[in-house]
Amino acid sequence: MRFKKPRPKKKLHFINEEIRASEVRLIDEEKKQLGIVPLKEALEIAMGKELDLVAISPKANPPVCRLLDYGKYLYSLQKKAHEAQKLQRKVHIKEIKFTPVIGDHDIEVKLKKIKQFLEDGNKVKITIWLRGRQKRRPELLGVMTGRIMNILKEIAEIESPPKTERWSCHILIGKKKGDKGEKDAKT
Repeated sequence: MRFKKPRPKKKLHFINEEIRASEVRLIDEEKKQLGIVPLKEALEIAMGKELDLVAISPKANPPVCRLLDYGKYLYSLQKKAHEAQKLQRKVHIKEIKFTPVIGDHDIEVKLKKIKQFLEDGNKVKITIWLRGRQKRRPELLGVMTGRIMNILKEIAEIESPPKTERWSCHILIGKKKGDKGEKDAKT
């Protein structure tokens, strides 16, 4: 059995001796520009201040380098990425199924659940499907789809029109765009 060698992690920045330019545009730790400086002089300044010389923009001409503590810099980048990920809203798709012979009260119960899903910020996939002997009467699917569509137009925005397959129909809905403003006005 052969084992693959682990791939080296991609370098984010060139630091200190890894920089391959004769001159660099140097920025100090307080973000002040020190001008274009020879690489050896920039490395000496970095060693004198016990900081790293980091190529922030290596493709610029000359490369832009900063004096900073590289470990702290990587940590701050990691924290920013983590915070950005925490603030992202994940939208889930919930599914509700209907059959053509469903009762009116059952439809009301399922509509309440759909409204709850939409208020939580999720999208809802509505599936209308035929089963058993209902498959002999495919027109039931069209009738039920029309009925559900009329109800949904009032409470939600239809994101994808009904897609009919052999024995089922799928509709994707999301929260109405105007609902957000009404909710903010109440609070």
